[in-house]
Amino acid sequence: MKTLIRTAATVAALATAAVACTSTTAGAPPKLRTSSLGAIRLVAYTGCDDLLSGLREHAAQRVTPYGFDNVMPLAYMEDAARSVTPNAKTATPEHSTTNVHEAGVDEPDVVKTDGDRVITVKDGVLRIIDTATRKVTGSLKLTEGENGPGVPADLLVSGDRALVLMRGGDIMYKRMAAFAPQGDTRYVLVDLSGQPKVLSTIKPQGSYVDARMVGSTVRLVTRSQPDITFPEFKEDVSEAERVKRNQAAVRQAPADAWLPKIEITDASGTVKKDSVKCERVSHPADYTGTSLLTVHTIDLAQGVTAASTDPISLAADGDIVYGTGSSLYVASNPRWWMPVVISEPAVETPTTPPSQGDAAPAVEPTPTSPPLSGSATPGSSASSSEPGAEPTPTVPPEETEVHRFDIGSPGAPSYVASGKVPGRLLNQYSLSEYDGHLRVATTLTSPDGKNSSSAVYVLKADTMARTGEVGGLGEGERIYSVRFIGPVGYCVTFRQVDPLYTLDLRDAAAPKVTGELKITGYSAYLHPGAEGRLIGIGQEASEKGRTLGTQVSLFDVSDPAGPRRLSQLFQKDSGSAAEWDPHAFLYWPKTGLAVIPLTQQTESGGLVLKIDDSGVTKLGMIKHPGKDEYQAGIERALVIGDSIWTLSYDGIQVNDAATLAQQAWIPLR
Repeated sequence: MKTLIRTAATVAALATAAVACTSTTAGAPPKLRTSSLGAIRLVAYTGCDDLLSGLREHAAQRVTPYGFDNVMPLAYMEDAARSVTPNAKTATPEHSTTNVHEAGVDEPDVVKTDGDRVITVKDGVLRIIDTATRKVTGSLKLTEGENGPGVPADLLVSGDRALVLMRGGDIMYKRMAAFAPQGDTRYVLVDLSGQPKVLSTIKPQGSYVDARMVGSTVRLVTRSQPDITFPEFKEDVSEAERVKRNQAAVRQAPADAWLPKIEITDASGTVKKDSVKCERVSHPADYTGTSLLTVHTIDLAQGVTAASTDPISLAADGDIVYGTGSSLYVASNPRWWMPVVISEPAVETPTTPPSQGDAAPAVEPTPTSPPLSGSATPGSSASSSEPGAEPTPTVPPEETEVHRFDIGSPGAPSYVASGKVPGRLLNQYSLSEYDGHLRVATTLTSPDGKNSSSAVYVLKADTMARTGEVGGLGEGERIYSVRFIGPVGYCVTFRQVDPLYTLDLRDAAAPKVTGELKITGYSAYLHPGAEGRLIGIGQEASEKGRTLGTQVSLFDVSDPAGPRRLSQLFQKDSGSAAEWDPHAFLYWPKTGLAVIPLTQQTESGGLVLKIDDSGVTKLGMIKHPGKDEYQAGIERALVIGDSIWTLSYDGIQVNDAATLAQQAWIPLR
């Protein structure tokens, strides 16, 4: 006898997801389970009894023979757009800031500057560099023993306060935050006014997803799973019996198993432990009960006290965060799905009722609460009309949930609504709030992975109900980049050639495609240039779709019906981190200066460009010193005054912005 269970695909499967999102067994093609789409009302629990009853039953329906599915969805790197900060005072040099998605909404990054200081965190050590003397004036080790190297961390800075966001664990968690082990997340508040010192440390339960800062107020999103110990089994215990006993463990778990914990240590070493209160937890109409999203609020200007993080939780998944000045959105992409055939013993064990021998070993969800995409629901994945025929897996719907929180007032955010759309997001740039609506761009792939198409959906921000959509983008392709600029949208899809679509989104009820440009290669990141111009960072490709090297394109989009490429700079056999991490892209509108990290077979460094209204011109390469044949790769670039500051793993280099001549080298190792 065989049964089918759903599992999350491995990291290797994620890497090949551009071709197909599913894998199937022999026999009939998988069936796509449909579900209603649209707005999802958010409901708060009335108390601990209500919370416990709901979470237990929903989680029990999603339990597998091996407990919960502990592989979390991949969190793609959050993307962004570089902004310019005017002089705060006469003595402060003009400087660039982190390349963010929305103006006025800061995003965590490995380096920050206010023009007078450069603050960076590497290998668990925070350093302050004076921009006038170009010397390290302060440093603070934030890790113990040998745990510093490889620990990924980001920064948010407001005035003389820095919040260091540490994930812990292996360096892979830097770009796969949702895979980080629970309990390794730490948020460290640091005083920068003199020699840096720790003011407080916050340890939330769960893994860090992302954060956004408006003014001095930070909203931090973590994701946790219930702390339930499942029984251990001998090898001869059947799948059905494993599920039965695991469900019993879930239904006996206390509310405390779900409620996220928080531990705050102040500067004196005093530790305060707390947890999210039952009445501070809400849930959508459909939810799995196997994970909770928690939003912590920290005002860097006021510091952290035992109650100041004001956490609220939602019984939902989430891996992509997008923020505006008044809204915080957390989206949950469908998990990568793969059916796996598990052979059970020919002879049932005495503990397995004979009547369950040919049945799927799980309790089916009730009709009023269908499982969300990616939830591990054994039993819903096998069906067959022919005796002895290979079971046909039922593919979960590939759809994305988006939850909106109102952050327009001080203190904790408030839930607004949730929505659901077909398909999968690429990253946070697939989301954009404008004029009371949220635009969402997704790619929907067929169950067999052979067909795909993309669309943009428009949701009403206050209810998350769908008001309009435009589909049919890139038939047989998937989205490689998206950019929304006011009422206009730009979408790049790719398989063999690169269609750049322009979208008119002025009428929320009737968005439409207004233009299309087909060229070889693709743009993986789109950035607004001068008026009527769009910058693309990506790869050139052959007519058959084979990538050839980094390309920087300048598009004329002044005529929405006729977008065209004005200029292309191509670097053969190369790649750039700016393709997938827009924080790595620097664009200085004042002079048209641009810098991207570039890695080639023979060298790596920072490719310096000039981008004006008519074209893209290469100015040169900034290279960091290396040992022997090793050459440090550049991760970030900043403009401070008349100089370009570039950051690599080994250090920071300062170069003249006009001549590219080296001015200083500041080692960080």
